[in-house]
Amino acid sequence: MTAPDLSPRQRALQGAVLDIERHVSSLGWDSPVLVFSLVRTADALAVNPAIASELPEGAVDSATADPEHLLSIEQDGLPQAATLEELLAQLAWPAEVDGAAIVVERIVVPPEAETDMPRDPDAAVAYLEAHPDRQDVRIAVGVLRTGESWCALRSRLHDSDDAVGGSPDAVPGLVEALRATFD
Repeated sequence: MTAPDLSPRQRALQGAVLDIERHVSSLGWDSPVLVFSLVRTADALAVNPAIASELPEGAVDSATADPEHLLSIEQDGLPQAATLEELLAQLAWPAEVDGAAIVVERIVVPPEAETDMPRDPDAAVAYLEAHPDRQDVRIAVGVLRTGESWCALRSRLHDSDDAVGGSPDAVPGLVEALRATFD
């Protein structure tokens, strides 16, 4: 989907997810799971004009020009969880939050490599980490309360901003799990 095919709300979400992915990229690889709330920048400024001084350069102008512009707020103090699914099941958002984003890193291998993967979870992780065809991928997914989604993917092998791929539904399971935090 090219930018002209996106609605203004979808473009705002795409921009927010790409900004989040670039921020996390600046932290390096092997980061923990990070969660962000998304709020319309204009709404946040209307409630608290003082935050204008804390926003990145150009954010206020962007919010003035685009009422859909989104501000991301990294969430601290996430609940303890053994799995990503367990973490997402514990999240809920107040009505003032327009959307959410999550960033995770995963190891992917070719489908044929999965046939030899051990069933034991610890052995499976060791198998994936040692596999010669493994790829490390950073996945950033954002969803809005109104239903829109955007996914951005970066490979460690091609670790540059111009090599980040994206689409509304690249990681459908994670999109649905994050969307469920608004139910």
